[in-house]
Amino acid sequence: MQNFSSASLQPASQHYALDQLAQFLQRHPDVLLLTGAGISTASGIPAYRDTEGVRRGNAPVQGPDFRRQEAVRRRYWARSMVGWPTLARATPNPGHLAIAQLAQRQRIGGLITQNVDGLHQQAGSAAVTELHGSIHGVVCLDCRARHTRRLIQEQLERDNPQLLGATATPAPDGDALLEPSQLAIFHVPVCPRCGGTLQPDVVFFGDGVPAACAAEAESKMHTASALLVVGSSVMVYSSFRLCRMAAETGKPVAAINMGKTRADHLLAFKADAPAQDILPALAAMLG
Repeated sequence: MQNFSSASLQPASQHYALDQLAQFLQRHPDVLLLTGAGISTASGIPAYRDTEGVRRGNAPVQGPDFRRQEAVRRRYWARSMVGWPTLARATPNPGHLAIAQLAQRQRIGGLITQNVDGLHQQAGSAAVTELHGSIHGVVCLDCRARHTRRLIQEQLERDNPQLLGATATPAPDGDALLEPSQLAIFHVPVCPRCGGTLQPDVVFFGDGVPAACAAEAESKMHTASALLVVGSSVMVYSSFRLCRMAAETGKPVAAINMGKTRADHLLAFKADAPAQDILPALAAMLG
């Protein structure tokens, strides 16, 4: 395994990293890409983990707690009301655009993302498997109706004018750090169709990836001849298992990631470089 340790690559090491990646894609034009939060940080969306793979900040909402406890839902939706607009305004960065270009030129195969931000689709990527769902959708746990997050944002703002214009430190996936005192009179949104309990259409911590989505991801891994991890520490099992599946079937695994990954011992090589810098250079090199 070859590691590139400089956070901002020097010209010589950048050339070597690009050469390694170009050769990897030339050998495996059907390579499966697995992307994580690191590809979206340049779009202004914070990541969950630092370069050592350690989770930042407070513990995230757990799915079972969200469904059981009104107080947890109140905290989630209040923070989301303030934090979601920042995520909704985010636009694809050069890393997202380069992946779409590589796919259009048939330089890569399938695409799986752990991200819920929808930026790959905005950049022009097609057939994206969203391993952890989409923050731009909301589902009713009672009648199963699906709504756009934008519609629910309108309800939130109408029912909670005291939070309009509130500012808070952005957190991953449209979250924001609000003071508990601001939650006391907050009105939780309800399903526009039945008045039931709403949940964002994402896989919370403590929940499993839906069976159909997991099967789709596995099928893409079986079809590909290699795996390239981009901007992910693959610390969660839903992504790490794809690395392990590739390695167990003799398929090479490589990574572009700033810092440690759970799969370091499985990697053929790793480019420790910002995805938004190295992917456009790779796309340009491959023409």
